[in-house]
Amino acid sequence: MSDQSTPYQPPKVWKWEGPDGSKFASTNRPMAGATHEKALPVGHHPLQLYSLGTPNGIKITILLEELLASGHLEADYDAWLIRISDGDQFGSGFVAINPNSKIPALVDHSVRPPLRVFESGSILLYLADKFQAFIPQDLHGRTECLNWLFWQVGSAPYIGGGFGHFYAYAPEKLEYPINRFTLETKRQLDVLERRLQEAPYIAGENYTIADIAIFPWYGGLVEGWLYGASDFLSVQAYPHVKAWADRLLARPAVQRGRRVNRITGPAEEQLPERHDASDFTARAQD
Repeated sequence: MSDQSTPYQPPKVWKWEGPDGSKFASTNRPMAGATHEKALPVGHHPLQLYSLGTPNGIKITILLEELLASGHLEADYDAWLIRISDGDQFGSGFVAINPNSKIPALVDHSVRPPLRVFESGSILLYLADKFQAFIPQDLHGRTECLNWLFWQVGSAPYIGGGFGHFYAYAPEKLEYPINRFTLETKRQLDVLERRLQEAPYIAGENYTIADIAIFPWYGGLVEGWLYGASDFLSVQAYPHVKAWADRLLARPAVQRGRRVNRITGPAEEQLPERHDASDFTARAQD
């Protein structure tokens, strides 16, 4: 770590010096690939999800629960816990289905050979197309939905890897990166505020995968559970975003989806693994 009393000068050739002391430093490294042999479990449902209850992870479990709630019984799934703090994402089985070693990752066993799908935006689009649900079927509606889906994919790294990292996880608080990424986070919230003044949902009149993709990140900010930064960000300045997030949070499928693969927070809100709909009831009775 550099001495902040003198300006940092990048070396001519960067070299990794090992973990930097941040919260997830033990799992960060400048190379890809498996670190150990570990096969992935496979349950009895066609869809096998390997994930963790992070914003990117719960996008998928929310969509799967919404699909089931709307009558798509073929969307039943097993959700296996991947503990990223323990390095599960670097096991050989996980790397085989996602070479990028990031959650979530999905395997669809209803097709032959089984099909791997990784990156949360890709999984949302795959499932929406597979079941022809939560995505408009007309050209204009589908394109608007995808506009916002890819907006989220491109924008959220500024929230997580930028604002969230420097505000909540970095080993020391640094003014420049916190200011830089706070500015960008508030700009993005303003983009959503202006959009939601025009329509009740992100892509227009109907609830779609665009809402499901955006909610865990930006809904999490305005609802106060993401980085504990709602006061810092003055989220009361985004009333339409808050009202939209409240509508989504009231949906039973969203509530269930937020519990799956969750291992933090109140015990009654956690469901580390999900293999059957009855798991929600059984967990609540524990």
